[in-house]
Amino acid sequence: MLSDRRPILLANARILDPSRDLDIVGDLLIADGTIREARKGIGAAGVPEGTETVDCRGKVVAPGLIDMRAFVGEPGAGHRESFASASQAAAAGGVTTIICQPDTSPVIDDPATVDYVLRRARDTAIVHVQPMAALTKGLNGKEMTELGLLKAAGAVAFTDGIRSVTNAQVLRRALTYAREFDALIVHHTEDPDLTGDGVMNEGEFAARLGLLGVPRAAETVMLERDIRLVALTGGRYHAASVTCAESLEVLRRAKDAGLNVTASASINHLTLNENDIGSYRTFFKVSPPLRAEDDRKALVDAIGAGLIDVVMSDHNPQDVETKRLPFAEAAGGAIGLETMLSAGLRLVHNQELTLTALLRAMSTRPAELLGIPGGSLRNGAPADVIVVDMDAPWVVDPNELKSKCKNTPFDEARMTGRVARTIVGGRTVYEYT
Repeated sequence: MLSDRRPILLANARILDPSRDLDIVGDLLIADGTIREARKGIGAAGVPEGTETVDCRGKVVAPGLIDMRAFVGEPGAGHRESFASASQAAAAGGVTTIICQPDTSPVIDDPATVDYVLRRARDTAIVHVQPMAALTKGLNGKEMTELGLLKAAGAVAFTDGIRSVTNAQVLRRALTYAREFDALIVHHTEDPDLTGDGVMNEGEFAARLGLLGVPRAAETVMLERDIRLVALTGGRYHAASVTCAESLEVLRRAKDAGLNVTASASINHLTLNENDIGSYRTFFKVSPPLRAEDDRKALVDAIGAGLIDVVMSDHNPQDVETKRLPFAEAAGGAIGLETMLSAGLRLVHNQELTLTALLRAMSTRPAELLGIPGGSLRNGAPADVIVVDMDAPWVVDPNELKSKCKNTPFDEARMTGRVARTIVGGRTVYEYT
């Protein structure tokens, strides 16, 4: 239930704003849907009449998260996830902006569908929803969409979702054309021919389970090709989901060469590895597959160093009929909107990553890359804010998660830290009780 939009004072909090490396104990004042100020000692005396004061002693106040890769079923697959259910899950997980993917039915590849998504989300969602539009018509990888018209309609970036554009000429044209609009091309780097029928990371563990593996080269070969196309075109490029240490070397070379290249990693690949699959647990089947522990550690280090820019949920709801199957036949994908931050806090509690680095990758950098409001607690910024109880213990119960589908790899996982309050546009949309 949405609260009214009266002013809110978040008092006595640890205020953490990665957009300006701010980390202080103080107060944050929200009024008229924007952040008025964040400093020490605002106090109740210096706030407008009727302000709701929330004592946040011992808690962290930070910018709301921006999830740069989440599948929402509308249009066409609302039984898997609707804007309403996805936004409820997002609010409970501290996500104030969902970036939805275009692989819907129909595909988000024309301005009318972009407009439908924006209007439908505005009517039914309690958090912001921004669509990525398709890079190629029908996601078929053959004919580029009308990038300029789609951007004018409200698309924040362009991607073919979990499909890779194998035709280098098509991707080259897209990168060249997108440059005229300063548009971001987001590409899934997985060569489908090298992936073949593979269902998990190629290696000893896959061999022991008798499952076909996906080599790391399926990712690095595609990423290497893409980087060369970026060098050729000067376009803005974002690798949608890097998973292995070899890819980090490719990224490092590209950034050192001054190319406009960025990348995401999913929370699954940062907190889980191939061994979690255990005895064919299909909720751990994702695309690209979970890699080895050495790869996971390398990804976490890359987040801390800023080599990987963004952490996203890769939220992909699948129902019982597509998951309760033999591992090789089960659909890939896991839900993650509601658990992304809590799973990421494992890395903070284990001292693998600082809280500032995690929040920068989950809020500030996505906002910067997509050119959308949010990711900051500066004066005048939109009041998309979360309050996090870093030490709250809880156990993930799939039945209590707000997504329509319950395919979480964190089923019965013990977590430390959760969102206590989520504020979107100055209104409290979620409060943990």
